[in-house]
Amino acid sequence: MIQQGTDAWHVERLGKATASKIQDIIASGGKSAGRKNYCAQLVTERLTGKHEEGFRSTAMDHGNETEAHARMAYAFLHSVQVSEAPFVNHPEIAMTGASPDGFVGDDGLIEIKCPNTATHIATLMGASIPAKYDSQMRWQMACTGRAWCDFVSFDPRLPESMRMHAQRVHRCEERNAVLEREVRKFLSEVDEMVDLLNHKFGTPQERAA
Repeated sequence: MIQQGTDAWHVERLGKATASKIQDIIASGGKSAGRKNYCAQLVTERLTGKHEEGFRSTAMDHGNETEAHARMAYAFLHSVQVSEAPFVNHPEIAMTGASPDGFVGDDGLIEIKCPNTATHIATLMGASIPAKYDSQMRWQMACTGRAWCDFVSFDPRLPESMRMHAQRVHRCEERNAVLEREVRKFLSEVDEMVDLLNHKFGTPQERAA
């Protein structure tokens, strides 16, 4: 299994639409800045064969460092086996996939967020799962075939009884179908842009000749 975050993992994802960007893909009827920027990113990755390094904040580093702790705590509290997941390609749509934070038993997934304390407290107080994470989890289920995904918010800075909140999202075939339609449309636009640029400026092989 290719470990997430490694060079091999980045190569596996190169030029592919991933679960973390699904909300950008479906936003604002295809006209949002996030969608256009993500399209340009994938086009660039396909043309250059290189992964584009994204911005990393202190909060993001905290999340990555805390994720393993959260995974172990979830497994202990829920008495389940959680195994790390590789990048999983969609079974029917080429050039798209997902990297869940873990497989739970035979049917489930886990998506871990380690936010700032204010956001975690808001979640404890009943805030809804943000739309971008809901879409992310639904795409993970579409790619893996799993029946549910637990959204987990974890903050080790709070007292033990308040550190974790888990909320289950169940697979919905109707929602999956909508996402699949939008992803197909988006990937078609990426393909078209790559083809147009290669036609105008030459393929990588032609440019290297």
